[in-house]
Amino acid sequence: MFDWNDLKAFLAVARGGSTLAASKALNVNQTTVARRVESLEAALSLKLFERGQSGSRLTEAGRDLLAEGEKVERAAQTFESRAKAHQRGMAGSIRVTCIEILANMAVTPAIGEFRKLHPEVHVDLLITDQPLDLQAGEADLAVRAVQTLPNSDLIAKKIVDYEFALYCARDYAERMGVPATIADLVNHDLIGGDAGLDTVPAMIWMFEQVGGKAPVSRSNTMSNLVHAVRAGLGIAPLPCVVADADSRLVRCSECIESAVSTSYILVRRELKDQPRVRALIDFLVPYMQADMKVRLERGRQMRERDAANDGEPEDLSKLNSRA
Repeated sequence: MFDWNDLKAFLAVARGGSTLAASKALNVNQTTVARRVESLEAALSLKLFERGQSGSRLTEAGRDLLAEGEKVERAAQTFESRAKAHQRGMAGSIRVTCIEILANMAVTPAIGEFRKLHPEVHVDLLITDQPLDLQAGEADLAVRAVQTLPNSDLIAKKIVDYEFALYCARDYAERMGVPATIADLVNHDLIGGDAGLDTVPAMIWMFEQVGGKAPVSRSNTMSNLVHAVRAGLGIAPLPCVVADADSRLVRCSECIESAVSTSYILVRRELKDQPRVRALIDFLVPYMQADMKVRLERGRQMRERDAANDGEPEDLSKLNSRA
């Protein structure tokens, strides 16, 4: 079996064209390079270079083995890189759970940028609108939007607040109009929630205003609720950060003050100081905060443009004060 240092010398001579150039690249003396190449040739029982006054030229066997040697080099470099990452605690996997709309909007892009900085950290996304049990080990981190955090031993770090308002599709607004008052909501098609989405405060608030009116359709994920509104099925509460920047939607209300939710990163206490976990948390929070600002500004500009060009659909007047 040949020595890895002998293979490095072979690659350096092949690239530099001489033992002198290789010695400079490897920062060793020329004699050592020549000895290592000879040792590799002996171990392989092959002549790898034709040596002359102008330098060293690869033989047919040397040319054939060069690509394979470079594969070994890349594998060794990867091995070394991963070993060093483990030494720093910056290698391994992290399982992150969040709802689909958050995953698509911010978490997945953030992970893409994070892995450019830490390629040895593998992040697995567990996308579900049903909360996984972190304390039971179903995931390592959770990104959740809630009004109140339940009592637990989990460590929570706040990300941003999310406001909700009522929205419909432009097609729906053209066909059915936009409710002018809270009382007028009862005359409109409303989209409800199911499997936990029915407990979202904004959803509860909307149906309280219509005295138990049945929904025309139900969605069990926030992502599907957005699509249901876009499809013109009716009116539903959506996060303003998502809906305001969507040209297919019309805002039907001011933000619902009683329905503001806050997103947090949750982690088990024993994991919070693991270097890779801490690095991901420290990356996700400012990334999502910056993304939120950009989306809100884009939504504000779109609403102002609509007001200037087309006139805004009539809002529910004094929505929050009359709730």
